[in-house]
Amino acid sequence: MTALSSGKLWGLRRLGDADGLFRMLAVDQRPPIMNRLRELHGTVDDADVSAVKRLLVEELAGRASATLVDPVWAWPFVYDVLDPARGLIVTLESHAFADGPGGRRTGSIPGWSVAKIRRMGADAVKVLAYFRPDAAPEVVAHQKAYVRAVGEACRAFDLPFVLELLVYPFTDRASGGDYVEDPAKRPDLVLESVSMFAEPEYGVDLFKLESPVPAEFVPEPGTAESARVQALFDELGRRAGRPWVMLSAGAGQAAFLRVLAHAFAAGASGFLAGRAIWWDAFLAWPDAERVRAELRRSAVPYLEAISTLARSRATPWHRHPCWGSAGPRLASAGHDFPGAYAGPGDSSRGRPPRGRVRAEKTGAVRAAARSAE
Repeated sequence: MTALSSGKLWGLRRLGDADGLFRMLAVDQRPPIMNRLRELHGTVDDADVSAVKRLLVEELAGRASATLVDPVWAWPFVYDVLDPARGLIVTLESHAFADGPGGRRTGSIPGWSVAKIRRMGADAVKVLAYFRPDAAPEVVAHQKAYVRAVGEACRAFDLPFVLELLVYPFTDRASGGDYVEDPAKRPDLVLESVSMFAEPEYGVDLFKLESPVPAEFVPEPGTAESARVQALFDELGRRAGRPWVMLSAGAGQAAFLRVLAHAFAAGASGFLAGRAIWWDAFLAWPDAERVRAELRRSAVPYLEAISTLARSRATPWHRHPCWGSAGPRLASAGHDFPGAYAGPGDSSRGRPPRGRVRAEKTGAVRAAARSAE
């Protein structure tokens, strides 16, 4: 892999800073914010959710290379305070996941699609896919088909595809519930999941990955235990096979710093994080001015600290070994670019065979895939 289509190349450049490092802020969280508001008020007001997100964007987004927003509670209420010179990632998946004894299924936000994300002017599409290789076969098939369909749509509309993977504990409840990192999380499940979706058929351009061990158990770098954990991070990067960043998964600030140190040593190109940066300040809600003050007191310095760590230790995305020594090049570059460039409807070149995809799109799988296209 040494060439990128024009839209994907430009989109990835937009997400990074001038040095090719991803220092990205996430404000697309829905259940964590909603559940906290429900604890405070007994119910959730859409206006409150959007007010929280606007406050986070006002205080933090200008210090990140890109911001991840959802299209329901964030984008329509923060667009005017986002810096157009910085990258924009937009969420596709609904937070109302369907849980059952066999595992969790992902679907798109109703009425939302990759095509609309392209039309609104975003630089990338993000999908969170809860995934366990040991889930029920029909659940595994559903998740694979959904991610594959998103990858196909991102190819067609030439948008970078950011895939977030999270291993989760099995449950038998229907949920849009909050994610809490499983203290018994198995590294082998994390690594196997990454290997599966690193296959070209899924079209992933940038991985947003969790720590292979629970964040609270990641040791300080340089300790005796650190070597064992570092080997797991190294394997995570090897299996990703392309640029990748770390997610915080609600980890505390000290724990996430340790995670980032190991990830950067393994070749990660930055972070895409939210709660580790701003959660402690958000706890002061509904006192908006106190939240703002706490963001300035704690969240801003922390974002600067992990950005400084990235600048000194992370690998610029364009220097990832997958691009070879010369870095990524523009596909179809030359004086015949207008004719050679394949856009939506122009060509199916480079896409997985449609027959294989159709064979897996049955029942709920077909419905999920349709919502992604």
